[in-house]
Amino acid sequence: MIVLNKDTMQIVREQDVVLFRNRVREYSTKIGMSLVNQTKLITAASELVRNMLKYANGGQVVIEIISKSAQNGVRLTFTDQGPGIADIQQAMQDGFSTGKSLGLGLPGAKRLVNEFDIQSKPGEGTRVTVIHWKHGR
Repeated sequence: MIVLNKDTMQIVREQDVVLFRNRVREYSTKIGMSLVNQTKLITAASELVRNMLKYANGGQVVIEIISKSAQNGVRLTFTDQGPGIADIQQAMQDGFSTGKSLGLGLPGAKRLVNEFDIQSKPGEGTRVTVIHWKHGR
């Protein structure tokens, strides 16, 4: 996989979410991603960045344009130093929530992108990486 463009953003307050969403839109537009796929990626990214703010008081996101086998995509890596997730399998189930929400965040975000990976250790933080390809489903 080749990284064609890379940017890192610190997310520490609500205003950062708007700037972040705009940057994701810029990157997805730059590679010619369709409006439908842009919307899927931005929706997933919004959910993940809001989780990061809510549960970990922020963190950082790396936004990259990547290329693999003549296919371009956008990869987002969310990293926080929050409380971590004790049971990832449970957290990935629809309806599970520790924050009095609908519990659609992580599983919903996963459904919106082509690739989804989550790593977390209680007490150390969480890293979520998503990729949405230009011609994603």
